[in-house]
Amino acid sequence: MALPARYSRSLDWVTVAIFALMVGLGWLNVYAASYSPEAPAGGLFSGLSFQELMAFDWFKQILWIGTAVVLIVVLVVIDYKAYDTFAFVLYGGMILLLIITPFIARPIGGSRSWLELGPMRLQPAEFAKFVTALAVSRYMASINLRQQNFRDQAVLAGLTLLPPVLILAANETGQALVFAAFLLAYFREGMSPLILVILAAAAIILILALLVPKLWLVGVFTVILGAILAFNNKVLRHHLPVSVGVWAVVVGMVFGVDFFFNNVLQPHQRKRIEVLINPSADPLGVGWNVTQSKIAIGSGGLTGKGFLQGTQTKFDFVPAQSTDFIFCTIGEEWGWLGTTVVIVLFMVLLGRVLYVAERQKSVFGRTYGYCVASILFFHFAVNIGMTIGLAPVVGIPLPLFSYGGSSLWSFTVLLFILLAIDAYRKQDLVR
Repeated sequence: MALPARYSRSLDWVTVAIFALMVGLGWLNVYAASYSPEAPAGGLFSGLSFQELMAFDWFKQILWIGTAVVLIVVLVVIDYKAYDTFAFVLYGGMILLLIITPFIARPIGGSRSWLELGPMRLQPAEFAKFVTALAVSRYMASINLRQQNFRDQAVLAGLTLLPPVLILAANETGQALVFAAFLLAYFREGMSPLILVILAAAAIILILALLVPKLWLVGVFTVILGAILAFNNKVLRHHLPVSVGVWAVVVGMVFGVDFFFNNVLQPHQRKRIEVLINPSADPLGVGWNVTQSKIAIGSGGLTGKGFLQGTQTKFDFVPAQSTDFIFCTIGEEWGWLGTTVVIVLFMVLLGRVLYVAERQKSVFGRTYGYCVASILFFHFAVNIGMTIGLAPVVGIPLPLFSYGGSSLWSFTVLLFILLAIDAYRKQDLVR
């Protein structure tokens, strides 16, 4: 299936080439993660039947890549205005799908977030990200939008928060957390930096409440706030009620973190946080994944053990090594140089997406571009962070590298909708 000449001339082929390279490298590592010299398919196809080949992740990933290519052609041939026009319709359909998913999906890995369509399994939460990006971009492009207006902020918050709430109902915490990435796109479009500062401060306070004695933390904060009031008469005269309110909120957060930790989080989620704080807390249980992942990455050294030579991978020491922990396969077999290449590729892709976003003539295109970059960055940073013990294990894939059709399709759609919009940027009216 070939693209018409007018599409092929205007498509951003640099981004397409980066995408293709990353998908190709991803498949090599999925093959390495699922390779076993004793298996009948040790040497690729080896005369096996289609049904036998379907038992291997690397073969199914080939099929997913093939369908993704068809999907790309469809995405760039569709009239680019359709993404703007039908953004809210797609959003409404996705919300309905997220509502019914927990009721019709069977439990898999502790969550009800996968729909089974014959031999395929699809995760609606993956696709909710690009649909939400389209919806919020469409709303941001509204002529009368003012980010400092409370009504507009409330609508944006509602559009952004509804999908993760429904995803949490299906017990899929990792996918729900990704929606925090939209804050970066909103910041680019004029959201007050004070909101980011407040959220960052709240996160720091909650983390400190888990690490240090609570009375000590409240005491230090009280002393700091008291010093500000004592040495700044303006704050004391005009902002005393606000300062007292801030103090009360902080104290409530500090002492409320225990209730949230013990009564809201599920046991496996609490364990993951405990292991992040203290890696030796459960080395043979929840901490096993991260411990073995760090061993695998560290054992790769500078240049790695070589393609298909990873012992941690071959002996299945790391669970989910072709999906959430694919980065440890890269580290073990390709070493520091290989992981550096992967990180650089992600940085180049993110830089290119931001470049494409900034050259859009419409608010819709620019906002959507920043949503794409934010989602990619969140996945990239958190996935690698959890494989090296810097972030809790939340079960989100490494974009374009991890095995999985839902993941590959969702990132393909996310990226190529942007490229389809970008291909017509010269025809777009400034909104």
